Amino acid sequence: MMDQRKKTVRRVVASGLTLSLLVPLLAACNDKNEEDPNNRRTLRIGMMYGSSQDESYYRQQYTDLFEYTHKNIDIELVPAIDWTEQQFEEPDKQQNVDQLAKVKEIMTGANPVDVMIVDSTAMLSQLVQENMLKPLDPLIKEDKIDLTDYVPSVIDGIKEVGDNQLYALTPTFVPSALFYNKTLFQKNNIEPPRDGMSWDEVISLAKRFGDGKGGKDATFGFSFNQWGASDGFSDMTQYAAPLGLRVYDEKGEKMLVNTPQWEKVWTTIADLYKKHVVPTQEDMQKVYEAQSKDVVVGGDGGQVYNPYQNQLFFSGKMAMVLGQYYMLNDLETYNKNYEKLKMTKLDWDVVTVPQFINEAPGVGTNITLSALTSINAKAANPDDAWEFVKFMNGEDWAKLKSRSSYEMTARKSFIKPRDGMTYNIDAFTQLKPAPQQSLADAKLLQERPNLNFINQLGSSEFQQVLSGKLSVKEALKEYEEKGNDMLQKIKLNPKGQFDPGIGGDVYGGGGGVVRPLD
Repeated sequence: MMDQRKKTVRRVVASGLTLSLLVPLLAACNDKNEEDPNNRRTLRIGMMYGSSQDESYYRQQYTDLFEYTHKNIDIELVPAIDWTEQQFEEPDKQQNVDQLAKVKEIMTGANPVDVMIVDSTAMLSQLVQENMLKPLDPLIKEDKIDLTDYVPSVIDGIKEVGDNQLYALTPTFVPSALFYNKTLFQKNNIEPPRDGMSWDEVISLAKRFGDGKGGKDATFGFSFNQWGASDGFSDMTQYAAPLGLRVYDEKGEKMLVNTPQWEKVWTTIADLYKKHVVPTQEDMQKVYEAQSKDVVVGGDGGQVYNPYQNQLFFSGKMAMVLGQYYMLNDLETYNKNYEKLKMTKLDWDVVTVPQFINEAPGVGTNITLSALTSINAKAANPDDAWEFVKFMNGEDWAKLKSRSSYEMTARKSFIKPRDGMTYNIDAFTQLKPAPQQSLADAKLLQERPNLNFINQLGSSEFQQVLSGKLSVKEALKEYEEKGNDMLQKIKLNPKGQFDPGIGGDVYGGGGGVVRPLD
């Protein structure tokens, strides 16, 4: 829960706008929204997380402008999970909060919220399935709202969880793209990547870089993140997310990993590491040691801080990298300061994230829909709720949110490259997000937190493949057998002290299905 809290606070702080900036822009709206002073209403807005002690961030993010332009409406924020109260709970209770139960609690009862803002399509899907939300399509049609200005992949992603209906809208989303070093491709006479490429095509392209040996002087073809190597198993999770492959069944009783589909996934990622197409931890250590000898020294003899020193893409040693929208911030800052760091200016561009053309066409990885705003089916004030949803997803709000350096507005007419930067901005808007972990899987993980050891076991088996001790077939068979035994022990001992009999760290959050780690 603490990781979620940090992520939410970071996003809120980064994209929040002060009211003083908003007032001049929409002063005219104030006049036309003046209403009868005797007709005051309260609009109750539910949120996944919040604080009863300090609502300033959330009001700044969601409601200040709406209240300013709707004089007769008072906003009451109602967090499903109140951090103020959570901090006094025992650690186990903090980590194992039933999010769905908390959301239902504020959406039902004598005084339900009118609007519900959720931060995942998994939660939205569950609320739709339980008929807790009002469909927006009739309202959109009645008010003649033109959806063609919204990013199609965002609308399609929301419709997928509502049986082709819209039960929410979102003003922003966090997309990803494949960043590539134009200089490296030109230098090696290799045709650069293009939009719409498959994973097989991108991997083939990545294998054309380097000599397959790695080391401090190597050039690597690809990385699943801008920082370089990971543990491999995490990369596999991200890679396989669009496929929705299960690790174990919905009951948490049977392993489902010894299949041709999983074998192909493991073989693909293991091959990237064995051939040093993706840098290994050992490669990164060698690069770090080499670059540490060439640190930049300031005029006073002190070392100049260089946040890009060990990021291979910025040092020209990585051809392609998967990065989220906010990687643009680092690229902008780097190219303004590379001379101070005695590094080389980076010539780069982006294309769409590679996709599984046959199995999951049009679906990307590491794409997040944020601030999904819906109307409670039991709303006491549905008209003002719809006014709020429209406002949050309207043109004025989109214009303001287009200034965010961490999220992208969902309205196409306000999407443009950063000032002073030229790149393929459309690469960020073409693909839908991969399915997220279902609430059923999340609930099972809350009930049996020892299921986290299943991922630890998988990581251990994968390391056996990378070291050459086991083939992929052998590792998956062993993963299945050991995993089945472990699942039965976890069923009997879901939360207590548990010795899995393997080394390494515990990898949490995966549940029964490989999903993006949000």
